[in-house]
Amino acid sequence: MWITEYLKLIQNFFLDLFFPKFCFSCQKEGGYLCQDCQGLLEILDSYFCLCKEAIRLPLAGKCKRCSHKKLNGLYFAASYQNPLIKKLIHNFKYESFLRGLRENLASLIIIHFRLSEKHKTEFSDFLLIPVPLDRKRLKWRGFNQSEEIGKELAKSLEIPLITDVLLKMKATLPQVELSDLEREENIKGSFLVKNKEKVEGRKVLLIDDVFTTGSTLNEAARLLKEAGASQVWGVVVARG
Repeated sequence: MWITEYLKLIQNFFLDLFFPKFCFSCQKEGGYLCQDCQGLLEILDSYFCLCKEAIRLPLAGKCKRCSHKKLNGLYFAASYQNPLIKKLIHNFKYESFLRGLRENLASLIIIHFRLSEKHKTEFSDFLLIPVPLDRKRLKWRGFNQSEEIGKELAKSLEIPLITDVLLKMKATLPQVELSDLEREENIKGSFLVKNKEKVEGRKVLLIDDVFTTGSTLNEAARLLKEAGASQVWGVVVARG
């Protein structure tokens, strides 16, 4: 075990030496998001509903108007309207495919949990399930951004990350290009749940990067609950 960790340290040393990281905000060398710039981000300490109005709630959950939605509630760290948040996620998913940004983005979620007084022990009986990608998009990007964030959350919360339950069976159009109604139609029938016994009676944290209309997370939550999950909560870096 120690040999693996030692080799990883050496690898990271040479990567940092020949491919140094710079903060996306201030350009300081050392990481993609320095501590000073992270401290300037507005990380939320409140809970909000799933609806477009994002009604502030005293406890995590949803308002009466959203009672029909399959998600039990949503945790999100920041607003996607923040230019730096948008830049980080864009470089994670599209422009540079910087897998290393998973640590920075996951840390924002962890900070949100701490600020909103959600302690690690409250998630001890949960499973983490990332929103999957279809094969074509996974091959294009080289990794599933939701799974990468989930790996970091699994380490921090000390709960399992399950990747063989929720599967993406067909390619869909990018949701960002579609209207609300088109998003719902686009995502229908694209997911499949396998190994149902792994989620039966369990609570799930469903991981994605951005929540906009909620079509993707709600469809995934519907299938997971049909498979027997008792609760499904969305967890994302930012809300659009």
